[in-house]
Amino acid sequence: MTTPIPILDALHQMPLAVWLRTSGWVYPALEAVHIVAIALVFGTLWIVDLRLLGAMRRIDLQLLARHVIPWTLAGFALAVCSGLLMFITQAGDLVGNRAFVIKMCLLFAAGTNAALLHSRGPLDDGDRLTHVQAIASLLIWLAVIACGRWIAYV
Repeated sequence: MTTPIPILDALHQMPLAVWLRTSGWVYPALEAVHIVAIALVFGTLWIVDLRLLGAMRRIDLQLLARHVIPWTLAGFALAVCSGLLMFITQAGDLVGNRAFVIKMCLLFAAGTNAALLHSRGPLDDGDRLTHVQAIASLLIWLAVIACGRWIAYV
């Protein structure tokens, strides 16, 4: 048996965490919100990454990014909020869950990849490094989704 980490135990015992964990409908609703948020993130990233890889060339890349990326960020913010709420209900178990830890590392990699891509200036679909980053983005996000599903099974 492992000794509980005090901060994780405190999160687990918070009234909000207890309510989320014990309500018959709140946690499943929270999971549904999290899934919709992830769909929004991945769906919008998929469109931009495919455009970076040469699909939909008739659509101006900068215009597409300007209209789609705010939706990506909104979906990410919603996923973070819903994810944090789900985390506090099982914090101690999750930090020991291999799929959860890998998912968090992949999220860091996805954020780093996006920050590096956007730090180089306007998006350029003719740049080889941009193509590599677009492919990496798609693969990382697919892995994030897979790890998210595996959390319940490992």
